[in-house]
Amino acid sequence: MKQSLRAKRLARHHKRLGAASKLNLVSLMDIFTILVFFLIVNQSEVRVLQNSEKLNLPVSIAEQLPSENIVVAVFDNRVVVQERAIWQKETSKSDNALTAEDIDALMRALKTELNYQATKRPELSELEQENGRAVTILGDANIEYQILKQIMTVCAEANFRNMSLAVEQVAANQAVTAASMGGG
Repeated sequence: MKQSLRAKRLARHHKRLGAASKLNLVSLMDIFTILVFFLIVNQSEVRVLQNSEKLNLPVSIAEQLPSENIVVAVFDNRVVVQERAIWQKETSKSDNALTAEDIDALMRALKTELNYQATKRPELSELEQENGRAVTILGDANIEYQILKQIMTVCAEANFRNMSLAVEQVAANQAVTAASMGGG
């Protein structure tokens, strides 16, 4: 039996679509090459400090990027140096305020840990001899300034005088808006 033109056309169409499709790798490789170069170029601009969801950093419009150095994270109930907890408030106390005993224990533990960190790399560069060792302090926005000041004093006594305070960066116009609304 003779097929109609329509039947022939449908048969050709099914034959063409029924064949296995080929993957065009050239386009895929071009996309991945561009992606790799994009990631290489942009990876040096982003610095992420160890941050926890429980740590609420103060907001600032600072533009200077943090450098790689010792990190002291100050939470409301514990202190962590280089991701290692060195002091924790006793959970048996019902109030959140730190007592003089708590602060003394915190300062002793911090001084011991900073001295240990200093012995891990005893040789200092010329810049470190002049300015002291570098330390970044991640302090919760709710930490009292007096406690933060004492922590900074202990860091200075342990020759960690080149201190940086970590903040959450926002655009300048957002900071002005927040300050005008009474937020800072």
